[in-house]
Amino acid sequence: MRTTLFRLIGVLEIAGGLYGLAAMLHRLLPFGAHDSLIALIGLALYGFVLAAGVQLIAGSEHGVRMSRWAQLLQLPLIALPVFSYALHCGAFVNVFATLQAAPRLGIDWHLGSQGFVLAVAGPSVPRLGINLLALLSWLVLRLR
Repeated sequence: MRTTLFRLIGVLEIAGGLYGLAAMLHRLLPFGAHDSLIALIGLALYGFVLAAGVQLIAGSEHGVRMSRWAQLLQLPLIALPVFSYALHCGAFVNVFATLQAAPRLGIDWHLGSQGFVLAVAGPSVPRLGINLLALLSWLVLRLR
């Protein structure tokens, strides 16, 4: 069971990492000053997740450690007027709370996707949340 779960996590990391690398390369090609810096950071993050997935599929203990870090990077969802950060590779299940006059809880999910947001600005309706799939994956990777 442990091996099957590790392989599933590795497949999602590899697929999301490849898809993310392609998206960041596409974003990097126009060579705009600000967007290029964000794209380079995204390239590094997706490259790390891809390498973690490959190592995890290979059965390496180093891959398990790298994958734990990869899942922790995907855990927070921060969308505030002053700062935004979110990362997901392969899939996500986000549970979040909007921070406005009438706060509400929400859930959002997608399979077969990638996403990276890093900005010094944010949406008009701020929200904070966590990626439950990343949390569950991190907990599975802690299994011995």
